[in-house]
Order: sequence, then C-alpha cells, then structure tokens
Amino acid sequence: MRPSTKRRLVPALATAAAAVTVAAGLALPMSPASAQTGNATGYATQNGGTTGGAGGQTVRATTGTEIHEALCERPSTSTPIIIEVEGTINHGNTSKVSGDGCDTADDVIELKRISNVTIVGTGGGAVFDQLGIHVRESSNIIIQNVTVRNVKKSGSPTSNGGDAIGMESDVRNVWVDHVTLEASGGEDEGYDGLFDLKNNTQYVTLSYSVLRNSGRGGLVGSSESDRSNGYVTYHHNLYENIDSRAPLLRGGVGHMYNNHYSQLHKSGINSRAGASAKVENNYFEDSKDVLGTFYTNERGTWDVGGNIFDNVTWSDEGDENYPAGPNPQSTASVGIPYSYSLDDAGCVPDVVSQTAGANNGNRVSDGDCEAEDPDPTEPDPTEPDPTEPDPTEPDPTDPDPTDPPSGTNLSIGAGADGSGKASGTSYGNTVDGDMGSYWSPTGSTGRISVKWDSEPTVSAINIREAAGAEGNIGSWQVVDHDTEAVLATGSGAGLITFAPTTLRKIDFVITGSNGTPRVAEFETYGTP
Repeated sequence: MRPSTKRRLVPALATAAAAVTVAAGLALPMSPASAQTGNATGYATQNGGTTGGAGGQTVRATTGTEIHEALCERPSTSTPIIIEVEGTINHGNTSKVSGDGCDTADDVIELKRISNVTIVGTGGGAVFDQLGIHVRESSNIIIQNVTVRNVKKSGSPTSNGGDAIGMESDVRNVWVDHVTLEASGGEDEGYDGLFDLKNNTQYVTLSYSVLRNSGRGGLVGSSESDRSNGYVTYHHNLYENIDSRAPLLRGGVGHMYNNHYSQLHKSGINSRAGASAKVENNYFEDSKDVLGTFYTNERGTWDVGGNIFDNVTWSDEGDENYPAGPNPQSTASVGIPYSYSLDDAGCVPDVVSQTAGANNGNRVSDGDCEAEDPDPTEPDPTEPDPTEPDPTEPDPTDPDPTDPPSGTNLSIGAGADGSGKASGTSYGNTVDGDMGSYWSPTGSTGRISVKWDSEPTVSAINIREAAGAEGNIGSWQVVDHDTEAVLATGSGAGLITFAPTTLRKIDFVITGSNGTPRVAEFETYGTP
C-alpha cells in the first residue's frame, strides 16, 4: 500500500502576476506556461550550464517550417533565440529552410550545428505529430512543454530514425523538461526510442516528463562500443507501459531519482558496458527486472538507495541476464557533482502525476515531500470489526463458490495490469496468492488482466473477492486481450469456465457493480 504524503509543489517560474490557488497543501499555477520557465537541473547544469536562448529574441511558430525559418534568420548559428511553438507540427508543414543560422531538413525538426536555442510550447500547446526532434553537433539547447508522438522509423511516414527526441554526434548541454513523449507500439509497429543519446552526447537532463506506450524508452550509446556518452540525469519522470530501455545505459554515468516507473514489461534501467547508474528514491511498480544488466555479458554497475519496489518481479540470473533484485544492493559508489533535493520515494507517484508532462503548468516539486505511514492506532478499513461475525466464513454446509478448481494456478508468477487502480491497491495483488491484498478500480467498473511471456491455454478463471467486499462485483466479461474475443459473460465472482483458449493476456472486465469491487485473486487454470 502506498504511504500517504505531505507535499508542496511550486510553479517553475514564480511571477507577481501569476494567479495561484492553494488546496490540500499544493500551490498550483493557473496561468499558461511561459517561455523558458525555471532553471536547468541535474547534469545540464554542469560544463558551463544550460541556458538555451536566454537573452535572445522571442519568436512565435505554428509550423515546422516557421521553426526552421526562425533558426535560419538569425545572424549566426550561435545567436540566442527563444521559439514559442503553438499548434500541431507535422510532415505537411515542415520543410527545409536555408540561411546563415541553420542547417535544416524536410520532415524533421533539425537542430544541427547550432547553439543557444530554446523551443517551448505555449498557448494551447505544441504537438509534434509523427515528427521527431533531431539534435546533432549542437550545444546549449532547451526543449520544454511539448508533446512528441508516434514517430516512426519504418512504415509511413518516417522521421528522425524513429526517435521522438534523438541526440547524436558531439552534443553538449541539453535540458529537456516537461515534455510528453509517446508511441503506439514497439519496433514491430515501426517505432524506435523515445529519448536516445548517441555518439558523444554529454551533460543532458530529462526532467518532469512522461514517456509511455513504447517498446523502447530510450538509450545512451548506440552499441557496446559507443561509450563516449553520459552524464545524464533523469528525475521526476513517468515511464509507463514501456517494454525496456528506461533507460539502456552504455558507458558513462546516469543519475535516476524521483522517477515513477509503472508497467515496465521486460526490463527497466539497464546499466551495461561499463556504465554506472545512481538510482535513488524512485518508485517502481507493477514491473519486471527494473534494474540490472540485461541482454549482454558486458556488465554495468549501480548505486541504489531509498527506492520502493511495489509488485516488481525478477528473473533468475543467467547468461546475458543479471537482475539487481529481488533485493537490490549497490555494486559501486557513484558521486554526483551537483546539488539536488530528494522527495521520499513514497511521494513520487503523487508528485509526478501532478507535475510531469506537457501542458501541466510547468510545475515542479520543492523536493521536501515526506511520506507518512498510516497511523497504526487507526483501524484498517479493510479489516472487519472483530466483534462482528466474520462475513468471510460461509455456512459449513454450503459449498464455497470460490474454491479453486484442481490444477495449477497459472497466475502465480505471471504479470498483471489493468485500466486503473484505486489508491493503495495494486494490479499485482491479484496474482500474489495472498487473500489479504487486493485490486480495486478507480471507479465502480474497470479491467484487471493477467499476462504471460508465453502462451498458455486457459479454460477457467476464479475471481476471489476480498473480505468484506463479497457480492460487490456485478456484471462482467472475460476477454482475450489480443483478439478482443469475449470468452464468457455473467455476474458475480467465483469460478468461470469457457472453451480452452491459447492466449498471452486475459482480461476480467467489470461492467457493473453493487459496491466498490475488490479483487483479491484472479486465478487462471488450464483445466476446470
């Protein structure tokens, strides 16, 4: 169960005219994000710092071509400039422009052989749709408050090698802040990394950003021999529904703190090829192999502390597979040259949800959030009154409708996810064999799923409700997640059988309820 928190969030840029409202201990800006808010953090503060286009002219752009024109019309490639972007930037409005201050190309936002530039979303927001941002042989760049989505390396249209934001070839001092980077699938669907750094890219910070729905979160170093990158900070970011590379770190140093990692399906922070990762006060949730060296025998190291591992599963160590868990311990000591403040890991999901991503007010945490454990003197609302008869005790003359069928419960050791979860509950609680923990949807209906790396044949499930919530589940459907075929429908918890089906993921979709559903166990069986 997540601890409760006490926290304070502050605007990234405080101004006398900014309207704020204070509720539940939060200070939230009400005005739109303004250009170049706040100051760089993490490794972007080193090597002379990162100020982007500070002090330069501010121009507006509503197309990719206008962004290129703003760069090209500068007197030189180093003349400072702030480009405020609003609207949708896509292939249809992004063309190559020539001039003394630029080196651009069609169908990609090209920041090539330039310096001292800020690109910031403003007004109604900036969306780079199927169009990547390419930083090459450049320095002192800020990218802030933009969304980059569905950039492909294969299929149509393609842009930037499939990377949402990609940096390569002697790049220095880049701060990427309050951005949303997302795909709609993995490499098989034509997508690549969301945030890639290659070929001597250093002093980079990714902060208060959302990376989601992609096979690959991002990498540092394109191959085991590309070890000239590093000095990268990742803080207060959400990685959600990512297969791997959160990030993949080859050589150099990475600092990951106060990030929320949710639904990492194959691996998370992959420190390899001599890399060093400092991993502190992060919240890892409903994920697999969130830290270690994976897919190689050229191992990296890690320095860990203050992290929370909530429903994280770990594979066994073997050739080219060296997970840090199930009890992660430091294998090195990693020094950090800059100052920073740490929120408690227990605060991270709430803090990140209120600060990360584009069009979220450019809010930041003040770094002093403390997690509070529940008051041990207060009764647990999930525990029945000991003076009352135990509602979980059935009449001994009646059969128990939740008695499992014979055979092996295939859910034990499997993964789990869903459509959403109420505070203090977890998807993984439904596959842990423990009737004392449970999952609840965020409302009266929702989906809970069990998933496997293999493809078992399933012909029965057993839905077991938590104590005190018996009868809360109303109508439901059992669905093959991949084909969307409905395998069974009905109402109430208990044993459900259907025709044997080979699948990788099975959904139990609650479509109606008589109270808040609490699913303690979602058991699956090959035979009824």
